[in-house]
Amino acid sequence: MAKIEEILDLMDEMIDKASSVPFTNKKVIDIEKMREYIDSIRYNLPTDIKKAKELQNDKAIIMTEANKKAEVIVKKAEERAQILVSEDEITKAAQIQAADILNQAYAAEKEIRVAMAKKLEAALTQAENVLTKNLTDVKQTKEAIIAVAEPKQPITQEK
Repeated sequence: MAKIEEILDLMDEMIDKASSVPFTNKKVIDIEKMREYIDSIRYNLPTDIKKAKELQNDKAIIMTEANKKAEVIVKKAEERAQILVSEDEITKAAQIQAADILNQAYAAEKEIRVAMAKKLEAALTQAENVLTKNLTDVKQTKEAIIAVAEPKQPITQEK
């Protein structure tokens, strides 16, 4: 990511330092050097996309782990509830306790899912913002190059 931003900074610097064409707002730039910068951006962009895909894969792994943990918690709660069931008074108390344990297990599962979802959303939003900024920078640079490369119109003098 930093590599693309560095290249874009170099491109901006090249445009800023370029010689101006008299009586226009056009500038002369080294096309080969600019193409080199664009190729570098194309080379580095897949890295950013790969990182976004890795975040997506991490999300799936975290969701799977959270589901497994939740299943273990629920299973332990159900097992404990079965152990507590025996006699009539004990059965009633066990049912109440089992319901409490199940509620706690479901609440813990929900907390894990919510926290994980928020964390993943923040990470994916950050990746999206970086990719959007990089794309915007590339589009602006492309527009600047096109503007610089436009043919010059000759100045005509009135007689």
